[in-house]
Amino acid sequence: MTTVDLARPITGGVDTHLDSNVAAALDPIGGLLGVAEFGTTRAGHAELLGFLNGFGPVTRVGVEGTSSYGTGLARFLRTSGIEVVEVDRPNRQARRRTGKSDPVDAIEAARAALSGRAQGAGKTKDGNVEAIRALMVAKRSARSTKIMTLNQIRHLGFTAPEELRERLKGVSRQHLATTAAGLRPRVGSDPVLFATKTALSMLGRRVLDLDEEKERLDRLLADLVKATAPSLLEVFGVGIDVAATLLTTVGDNAGRIRSEAAFAHLCGVAPIPASSGKVNRVRLNRGGDRQANSALWTVVITRVGNDPRTQAYVERRLKEGRSKGEIIRVLKRYVAREVYRHLPL
Repeated sequence: MTTVDLARPITGGVDTHLDSNVAAALDPIGGLLGVAEFGTTRAGHAELLGFLNGFGPVTRVGVEGTSSYGTGLARFLRTSGIEVVEVDRPNRQARRRTGKSDPVDAIEAARAALSGRAQGAGKTKDGNVEAIRALMVAKRSARSTKIMTLNQIRHLGFTAPEELRERLKGVSRQHLATTAAGLRPRVGSDPVLFATKTALSMLGRRVLDLDEEKERLDRLLADLVKATAPSLLEVFGVGIDVAATLLTTVGDNAGRIRSEAAFAHLCGVAPIPASSGKVNRVRLNRGGDRQANSALWTVVITRVGNDPRTQAYVERRLKEGRSKGEIIRVLKRYVAREVYRHLPL
């Protein structure tokens, strides 16, 4: 009869999905103790933790998707005093050997946490930054919808009956929505003219409503950013949107990023060594959070256009033979270093 040593530390791994989580338990030397599936409700989370505790005291749990499907489970485990390790993806070599399945992925997540291959702490998603992230989702949606709607208004104007086409011709993009919203369809007129005016009026009012949404979101975001990282807004070129994006990348538990070099890697602006033999060089980092990378690019472009020191640096580097793209990449790394000092660490 096999006995279970309830004193040995246990490492867990979880493959997360929308409706179910598959958990695996490993002993201290990587031996598989059990695999089971649980629901994604709070009761399911409690059952999952009870399953792991049934083999011994749980030291850490590797969770896939702590910022998506695994958010609720990761939050539950932390409040239960369990260390949560973020597992980015299954090990590709192991997947080639063993194939793909939920139990296999859960076991691999546990092994990544046990071996130290996965060390990053997942975002806690329990403070101001999570609130900022939610508002930014709504703002980006409003922005993209506005652009699409304005394009639709412009296209309808191009193909409208002549009298309406002449009325919209030459109207600037800034006043296009107001002009379209002010159209008054008249029942009994030409059906194409009536339908086109109706569509343009509705689209115009939609854009104006989106502008009101954006103003409200901007006020809420400004309050949250100032409360979370007030000094970040003092960095030249950093506005509310850029600050909100960078804070969202870092997360509420910014202490999980241990150095400014780690922050640069997270933003995809740290050069990657690519040396071989007698050739010593670095290459462009195409990884990292692309929205954070874009935010740093915005800061750099703002400085290139308005900051005398940055302009002098660019001029000097151009004379040395550097391309503008290379200079911008170097400047993004500098900005990442400066921004890191203003994060709420």
